[in-house]
This record gives sequence, C-alpha cells and structure tokens, in this order.
Amino acid sequence: MKALLVVDLQYDFLPGGSLAVAQGDEIIPIINRIQKDFDLVIATQDWHPANHKSFASQHRDKNLFDLIELNGIPQVLWPDHCVQGSRGAAFTEEWESNNVAAIFRKGMNVEVDSYSGFYDNDHQNSTGLLGFLKDKNVTELYLCGLAAEFCVYFSAKDSQEAGIKTFFLDFATKPITKEGLDKIKLEMSKLGIVIVVDEEELFFNKSRN
Repeated sequence: MKALLVVDLQYDFLPGGSLAVAQGDEIIPIINRIQKDFDLVIATQDWHPANHKSFASQHRDKNLFDLIELNGIPQVLWPDHCVQGSRGAAFTEEWESNNVAAIFRKGMNVEVDSYSGFYDNDHQNSTGLLGFLKDKNVTELYLCGLAAEFCVYFSAKDSQEAGIKTFFLDFATKPITKEGLDKIKLEMSKLGIVIVVDEEELFFNKSRN
C-alpha cells in the first residue's frame, strides 16, 4: 500500500503564522491535487502545551533561535507556535483534509520537542504512526508538507530507518532556507530516500512500483 504523509500543514507554519515558512501556502493546491491518487492519506500535527520548553518565551535571558541543550538534546528555541487548541495549531482550511485517515500529534511532552511524526526527539516516546503504517501494510511512504529540513526530513529519516520505502516530495514541501534543503537532500540520498522532483516523476515512480 502507498500512503501520503502530510506534515504539519498548520496556520502557524504558513504565511502570517508565528513560525511561517516563506511561500508555504504554495504547496497546498499541489497536495490537494496529488493526494487523490494515494491509497491512504495521513497527517502529523504539531500540538504543543503553552509552556513547552522549546519556546524561547520559557527561557529567561535567551533569544529566539538560540541553540541550547534541553534534557541532554540540542534544542533550537522557537517562537510560541502550534499551541494546543489555538488557531495557529489548526490545519489550514485551504487543505482538503476530509479524507485523512488518521492524524498523529507530536510535541505534546513539555520537556522534549518532536520534529519527526514517529517519535519525540529523544526517541523515547512513539506517536503510534509506525504501528499504524504496519497495521495498514504500508510499504511505501511519500512525504510532503512543512518544513522540509525539520519535520519532513526527520519523519522521512525515521520512516526509511524503519524499513519502509520512503519518498521525499521535493515539489510539495517548502524549506526554511535553500541551504538547509540542500543539506538534507544530501543526507536523504545517503540513506536511500528517493527524492521526487515533480509530479511527473511521482506518478512514474508510483506506476512503476
């Protein structure tokens, strides 16, 4: 079975949001178009408590985007974003999400961040996504969404390492920086993750496999 994982298509990551990815809204019509051709569509959702320790606001004498150590793990200090129940945490209404089979929330533990849709950053707690994919006999996972070099990349990495054939949909993600995107593409290629550059290549891969 071939599944599409839509990563964090939430207001706070879109233009006007507190942690917006530039031109992040440009991928929404693309995702709406391609998701109809998958056996299964699932999603991740950043879902932070208001006092999450990845927020710069929770650290005196620290600034936005400082790098600290949080419980033994390197941690970027982000603006408050995707707070549970807030509009910023909601999926954009422009995304046609009625047929999403399951939503996996992450970042709910106040002490540790969660970039991947599979685990917290310390890999101590699972979201249940991997078990769900195995139960559904998903053999190929295609990833898109926001932001490319954080939540999409770490989700793709965990998927590949779990033995699922993994595809990164370059044309349906947006990065924070081009430099960051170039770096993670190199890392994904080393891991064997397939980088799909456009819709034509996507459907070639899907029909071939």
